[in-house]
Parts: sequence; structure tokens; C-alpha cells
Amino acid sequence: MANCERIRLFSLLITFSKALTAVIRTQQTVLAAVGEDAEFSCQLLETKDVLQVTWQKISYEVETNVATYSKYFGQRVNDGFTDKFGFKYTGLQNCSIVIRNVTEQDEGCYHCLFNTYPEGSFTGKPCLQIYELHEPVVDVRESNSTEEWVVSCSATGQPAPTVTLSVSQQDLSFSQYNTVSVSNTNATFTVTTTAVLSGSRNNSTQVGCAARVLSAPHREVMVTIAEVQQTSDYDIDDSSWITVIAAVVVFFVFFVASLHCLKKKKK
Repeated sequence: MANCERIRLFSLLITFSKALTAVIRTQQTVLAAVGEDAEFSCQLLETKDVLQVTWQKISYEVETNVATYSKYFGQRVNDGFTDKFGFKYTGLQNCSIVIRNVTEQDEGCYHCLFNTYPEGSFTGKPCLQIYELHEPVVDVRESNSTEEWVVSCSATGQPAPTVTLSVSQQDLSFSQYNTVSVSNTNATFTVTTTAVLSGSRNNSTQVGCAARVLSAPHREVMVTIAEVQQTSDYDIDDSSWITVIAAVVVFFVFFVASLHCLKKKKK
């Protein structure tokens, strides 16, 4: 009976804990790029007598207080965290903090505690996920075939980014896709996607490359394909034709003059 009673009490405690957590509205995951600021917000959906809101950082299952806001003492960021944390909005029902210039060390989960009387603490648990994404680089070069160009785009990020190619003209199309991912020494990945662009283009044709990491905003680059003169091995441009004609004229004048001299000598 004693064991059954303990199990029943433990089950009630779990149910009560879930009930307390359920009244908090917060972000499940906050995405932030390295060097950006990240904002956490927690809102108590039920009206309670809140004495203080406490923010904690969870590291290796250890909870460390980083900031508090109370009706009597106002807002306070604890020593050792003043350069990293700050309040965005303060309130006993709705409170948010900002983590400045995030790094990989800031990644993880945080607690927002609404300490009430007499019910105790209501807890939310937003988590921060860090990503890195650099601007993609696009390269366009001629193919061996007429009206074909090889387009490649590289993007570096962490985790490995998704790279997507696009073209502004509807009658152009990509084929023969090939994607290669390389792991770098700094824990980032460089992903390169290459494809063959086929069709007849004009001077304003643009090729785009978009890179995305997780569900964060993508980064995109657009490049206008320069006009390429398609010439065969036997084609001669205008300047070459002028050179050839001039050479023929000079030769003809020299030939006529030589004949005229020969006639004079015979006389």
C-alpha cells in the first residue's frame, strides 16, 4: 500500500506540474544567428498574484538565476550576466529578456518562473538554437554545348544549409543537378549545388541562389548572365574581316604595280 500511495502522489505531482506549465505561453524554439540578439518572451495566461518573475539558464541540468523582476525591487540582472542579458519588456504577467550577441555557448533551454502566492511557481521553458549562414556565392560559365551554361552555388553554414537554384526566364530550365557537402574544421559545412541551365536566354536573364538553414530566414543572391558571343572555330568577327580585306587590297595593288614595271622593262 505504501508503494501504491507513493506512486499515486507522484502521479498527482506530475499532473500538477503539467497544469502549472500549461498556463505559460512561450516560444518552444528560438532561432538566432551567431552574433545576433535573441529574445525570449513568457506570458502568464491566467491572472495570478505574481510576486516575482525569475529567468534561469539551464546548463547540464543545473539551473542558474540570470535575471529577476519583482513588484517591489523592479528589474535586476545578476552579476556575471549584465553584458549578456537585458530586459526587453517587464511585467508580472508578461515578461521578456534579450540575449545579446549570441554564441554557441548560449545555446540551450531557459526557464521563466512566475512566482505566485500562494500557489507557487508557474514555469515556461523556451529553448535557443544557434545557426550560422553566410551569403552564397554563384558562378556561371559556358558549357561545351550551344545554349547551355553550368551554374554552381556554394553556401557555408551550421548546420549544413540547403542550396536552391532559380532562373528568371520561364523557358529556361535546370538539369543534371549535383550537390556536394564538405565539413569544415570550424564545425560549419559548405554545400555546393551545380546544374546545367538550358535554353535561349536574353541579356536580362538572372540566375538566383537561395541558402537556408533550419526554418531561419534564407539568404539569396541574384546574378545577371553576361552576353556571350557564340563563335565556331571558323567564325571571323568584323575586325578580322577588315584585316583580311585590307591585306587583299594591298596584295592586289602590289601585284598590279609589279606587272606595270615588267611591261616597262620589256619595252
